[in-house]
Amino acid sequence: QVQLVESGGGLVQPGGSLRLSCTASGFTFDDHAMGWFRQAPGEEREGVACIDDRGRRKHYEGSVSGRFTISRDNDKNTVYLQMNSLKPEDTAVYYCATDPICMGSIIRPQPAYHNWGQGTQVTVSS
Repeated sequence: QVQLVESGGGLVQPGGSLRLSCTASGFTFDDHAMGWFRQAPGEEREGVACIDDRGRRKHYEGSVSGRFTISRDNDKNTVYLQMNSLKPEDTAVYYCATDPICMGSIIRPQPAYHNWGQGTQVTVSS
């Protein structure tokens, strides 16, 4: 079955950087678009970035555009999120997902999507 394992989170000061990884198994990775989502305490999960199956098309939520970069390595079944110039409001648990709905800066999971991993905690604080 589909398994997604996120890693790379941690505590970082404002202005710092982190690189998140999501390693996938249980499906043909390079047949699927991938996305990153995040959920802050008390907030709904929101889309952050998405990338098509070949890594050619990328979309970003407005507040992260220019600071975050999504990429993928299909040989390693892994999607990455490079996060630069981090802000306290980026603090959240970050998740990856397959086949997100991407329309410009609007990034959403498929309806009733349930293949979430455990996520990785990102905390931006001085």
